[in-house]
Amino acid sequence: MKRVQTVLSPHRQRVFLVVLSILLQLGIFLAIFLSFNQFFVYFYWICLLISVVVSLYISSRKTKLAYKIAWIIPILLVPVMGGVMYLILGGGRKLKFQRSEAHRAFRRQLLTAPEPEALAQYGPDAAQQVCYLRRAALCPAYTGTETQYYPSGEAFFPAFLEALEQARQYIFLEYFIIAEGAMWSQTLEILRRKAAEGVDVRVIYDGVGSAATLPEDYPETLAAMGIRCRPFHPFLPVLSIHQNNRDHRKLCVIDGETGFVSGLNLADEYIGRLVRFGVWKDNALLLRGPAVWSLAVFFLTMWDDHQPVPSDYARFRPKPFPVSAAPGIVAPYADTPFPEDTICADLHLQMITKAKRYLYLTTPYLVIDETLSAALCTAARSGVDVRIMTPHIPDKKVVFAVTQSNYPTLLEAGARIFEFTPGFLHSKTVVADDLYASVGSCNLDYRSFYLQFENGVWMCGTPAVTGVRDDFLSTMDRCREITLADCRVRSPLTRLLHSVYRLFSPLF
Repeated sequence: MKRVQTVLSPHRQRVFLVVLSILLQLGIFLAIFLSFNQFFVYFYWICLLISVVVSLYISSRKTKLAYKIAWIIPILLVPVMGGVMYLILGGGRKLKFQRSEAHRAFRRQLLTAPEPEALAQYGPDAAQQVCYLRRAALCPAYTGTETQYYPSGEAFFPAFLEALEQARQYIFLEYFIIAEGAMWSQTLEILRRKAAEGVDVRVIYDGVGSAATLPEDYPETLAAMGIRCRPFHPFLPVLSIHQNNRDHRKLCVIDGETGFVSGLNLADEYIGRLVRFGVWKDNALLLRGPAVWSLAVFFLTMWDDHQPVPSDYARFRPKPFPVSAAPGIVAPYADTPFPEDTICADLHLQMITKAKRYLYLTTPYLVIDETLSAALCTAARSGVDVRIMTPHIPDKKVVFAVTQSNYPTLLEAGARIFEFTPGFLHSKTVVADDLYASVGSCNLDYRSFYLQFENGVWMCGTPAVTGVRDDFLSTMDRCREITLADCRVRSPLTRLLHSVYRLFSPLF
């Protein structure tokens, strides 16, 4: 009975109606197409000509070559549907996000921070990564910020609730998924009480990520509790490219003094209260100090998007900034789907190429382009201990097949690959040489690198760096190492499918 109620819940009915509406639109398009079947030959050649023009346009765009090829092939093979799908999903129109306004806020609110004096002690490689984040992402680095790494959602959640209880001025939450359940109920109870005390509580969730987990009128429900809420690009029953550019960020800001970034969302599976795909492995990072101000600015620029009156940033800026004696450098960063912004991809590439002794990565999806694949292979061939951890139980079988299709090339170069056997690995981390680390929302796939809004924290010389390393090494005890022999025993059909998947991997 409970399963039937879940299937027939208002949230799932809403998603079903949206999907039905989109299928209806496709049906109307197909009916129109079939009604002109007597002119098919002429229509086909016209469409083919248009497809060639579209393909030339795609080839001139500022995107990765693999992404271009993955779209050009279906457009030329199936001129009509290929072109339509590109317009829906590929990037044919301007994003509904005021990038220039966000960058103006970054320059005014973030780039006033001086470059850390302690930067020189960590060497030129660290200086180059900090320089990149400052120039390309407009995201400065900070000293005097305390960091604490949580290796699971279960370890994170009590600290999260405790920090929310300490809020005096404001609480900002921005998450891809918020789902009704034990985790959100406990969180919401604190938010409700804090709002009643006069704390400014604001929530952003993604309209697609939370379409099946929250009712359509949920902003009104929160408003009745004194909580301000804005869904990012609500899920609409129309064919639109904007459905593809999602807010995948995961961050919390409390009074501009305490912040969290993570791989996890606010739903029960992330803290082990709901079993999905076996054991759910995730992580989070606590920041306490001046670097939290960057997280506040990230949130406010998203909150202000397409709003007539921008926020008064001075109202939320701590006075004075809390500074601790914590060692190291912390640089929160944010990325967007605009072609000009490839922050996550470039930062991962830098960390890979600058690793000297070891490089450990965790990711739920290993869907990488030729640049990152070559960088990982070069690092492994150069004697760097490259280890990559992925799930053993997938949440998306086709994407998991793409992940596995990338194993042989990396293994042949000398990299080591581990699958988390108890269940699904959802954490997204990079750590190298006991010196650098990154924790955040970005997966190693095209969607995170080029289609979504993401965020993370780059760290150098902080205690959390070794925390990320220790988490990786301890989790290896719960993994199965994949070998080339494992890849070679796959059937010829599986290997053929993997080749096809890899060709179209930028579309997954």
